Amino acid sequence: MLNLEDMEHHKGDRLVDLFDYMREKNMEQESPLASRMRPTTLDEVVGQEHIIGKDKLLYRAIRADKLSSVIFYGPPGTGKTTLAKVIANTTSAAFTQLNATSAGKKDMEEVVEQAKNNRGMYGKKTILFIDEIHRFNKGQQDYLLPFVEDGTIILVGATTENPYFEVNGALLSRSIIFELKPLSKENIRTLLRRAVADREKGMGSYGALLDEDAEEFLADMANGDARAALTAIELGVLTTEPDASDGKIHITLAVAQECIQKRVLKYDKNGDNHYDTVSAFIKSMRGSDPDAAVYYLARMLYAGEDVKFIARRMMICASEDVGNADPQALQVATAAALAVERVGMPEAQIILSQAVSYIASAPKSNAACEAISKAMDVVAHTKTPPVPVHLQDAHYKSSGKLGHGVGYKYAHAYPHHYAAQQYLPDGLEHEVFYEPSDNGYEQTIRNYLDDVKKWRAEQEKQEEA
Repeated sequence: MLNLEDMEHHKGDRLVDLFDYMREKNMEQESPLASRMRPTTLDEVVGQEHIIGKDKLLYRAIRADKLSSVIFYGPPGTGKTTLAKVIANTTSAAFTQLNATSAGKKDMEEVVEQAKNNRGMYGKKTILFIDEIHRFNKGQQDYLLPFVEDGTIILVGATTENPYFEVNGALLSRSIIFELKPLSKENIRTLLRRAVADREKGMGSYGALLDEDAEEFLADMANGDARAALTAIELGVLTTEPDASDGKIHITLAVAQECIQKRVLKYDKNGDNHYDTVSAFIKSMRGSDPDAAVYYLARMLYAGEDVKFIARRMMICASEDVGNADPQALQVATAAALAVERVGMPEAQIILSQAVSYIASAPKSNAACEAISKAMDVVAHTKTPPVPVHLQDAHYKSSGKLGHGVGYKYAHAYPHHYAAQQYLPDGLEHEVFYEPSDNGYEQTIRNYLDDVKKWRAEQEKQEEA
């Protein structure tokens, strides 16, 4: 039976009626294990010692109730919302929250209005927790800025995306960024043991026993994501029958393997892990490390990356980083791109592995990339001179009357199939854009271009004579 003290439950500054209270209580009891097990105090938090160790700024700020605007950034299941809840339970300020996926302008206006009242009438601060703050558009973020700036609101944001890419620079400059790291295996094991034993919020009332090898497996497969591990153990307890011999629910390795059959991989196709993995993949091919390149290929494939995207990155790398040091690399990459589209997964992974290992093992040169970069810069920043007259189009009737094509030397009519003449426009005739390296086939190209210089000098000498 509820007593009056229980019923005097406040939300903000207004009394919540009995039905609201019961609804909240029921939601708490029926919420997922990961939600129920969220710590309510700093001392209950597991992991993230680099930001909430007892000698760290954030720990001291929360303890002293002197928090300024902060943004928590990190992978799923690392404790961003948990820290917000700890702040809510610790602070004397009014605490309210919005989810960026569903909050509209009216919701924000109501929060700001209440914050102004809290400050003006009661001298009380307001902490606003915004989950998934990266989903707020620029207009929504701009709306909050003046209220964060003047202290009406203390912002606590949480995001899985790099805030330097996704959050308004002005908001960032007024906030402290705390990056949360994936939890260690020992952190996850601690949380699993706590969840199995806790009779009030966890699964303790079920009489479950977690085998050590099952605990190790779940901690490993969760890959630093506490939510994934707790979800798996909850599923295991709720779906496993008690053993007839002792009446206990035994979470064995076999049960654990059924509950989490695939390693949790942090790879949002629009997020940091995607871009970091792709970056490592390309840099490993460029760096001539086929083992690392194939490993990052496997990570992308495991996470369900589009094979066409991977193939496009390979073709770019084959040209940008291998180039003419091994012209065959681009052919291999292009053929692989066509083959993976026709074959599909899972066999396409073999084709991709062949192409990736070839590109990574090929001699490297960025001379072609540098050449077009330099040429584009010259075109963009210098006056565009006319094409030399002897190179101009002369295929149409009467072109000769304009002098177009007059004086052109047909290369194949000369020794070595080379004719000495000016090809670049006046004023640019001494520019050098393509400088082949001494790697792979480019050494052959370099030797040929050295021969061209000799033949040019010989022909010019003959013409002068």
